[in-house]
Amino acid sequence: MEADQLFLAADAELRSVIDRITPKDFDKPVPAAWSQTPNPTILDILKAHAYDEAWVPAVIGGASVADGDALRDRDLLGDDPIAAYDTLNDAATATVQGGVDLEAIFRFQYGDYPAREGFAHLAMYRGFQAWLIAKHLSIPFHLSAETIAGMNEHVVPNAEEWRSFGVFPPAIDPPAGADDQTRLLCIVGFWIP
Repeated sequence: MEADQLFLAADAELRSVIDRITPKDFDKPVPAAWSQTPNPTILDILKAHAYDEAWVPAVIGGASVADGDALRDRDLLGDDPIAAYDTLNDAATATVQGGVDLEAIFRFQYGDYPAREGFAHLAMYRGFQAWLIAKHLSIPFHLSAETIAGMNEHVVPNAEEWRSFGVFPPAIDPPAGADDQTRLLCIVGFWIP
């Protein structure tokens, strides 16, 4: 699976979870490790994902936050946060579906990466957040076989390196009879029984 396709699959999965969040969930607290915002809530996480979606077309176009960040102080969610997120998600999806040179350079805050690797970073964030948010809010959810296979191809080989950077917590021993999703989540340290 090409990394841009993994991004599209993981991004669609995150959207499927976000679309099931209700306004009564917005003020629910989330683990502090999910955000740099003090006392983060689901709405704070939604704001972070909206910001990340809004940046996708610019990143694909070679832009960097170092060039200026007109999005940082904007209210990207307005009065209807879920619909606003969906609009940003639509734009990101259309940009990726329009075709991206996988050797182009994505200029992230933490470094420059070929798109092939950059898409894996973006997919990793979205796919694992989809599962964590769903688990936190008791939303029925299971990563697709496609996303699991893509994560095993593009993320798992780098898990220990990324763990050393603080991206992943320690690995977890999978329970006996664990399915593919549980094994993946254990490798990256995100599984919650």
